[in-house]
Amino acid sequence: MDHYPLKPENMRAPANLSRAEIQQSLEELDNKIKILQGRAHATTADSNHTYHEHIAGLEKKRALLAQKLEATQDETSNTWTDIKNGLQNLKDEIRNMLD
Repeated sequence: MDHYPLKPENMRAPANLSRAEIQQSLEELDNKIKILQGRAHATTADSNHTYHEHIAGLEKKRALLAQKLEATQDETSNTWTDIKNGLQNLKDEIRNMLD
């Protein structure tokens, strides 16, 4: 576990993750957030802890990863659409050549 408070404005999502790795990271972050929330609730009100800051940082990272997951999903659907359109265009060109 990190020994410094994670600030939300300093969070970034890893750049080169596959879709499966992003989903695994999201699950791991959810688990970390739940653990930290439990610790924050178990401590006394006057204690000097940084659980809330750490939770906010992890939630920001989770949001960035979720955006990245949506982007990969959009890219995949765009790729299949491009392939389908390319095949249709090729089919039309071949039909025009034969006519």
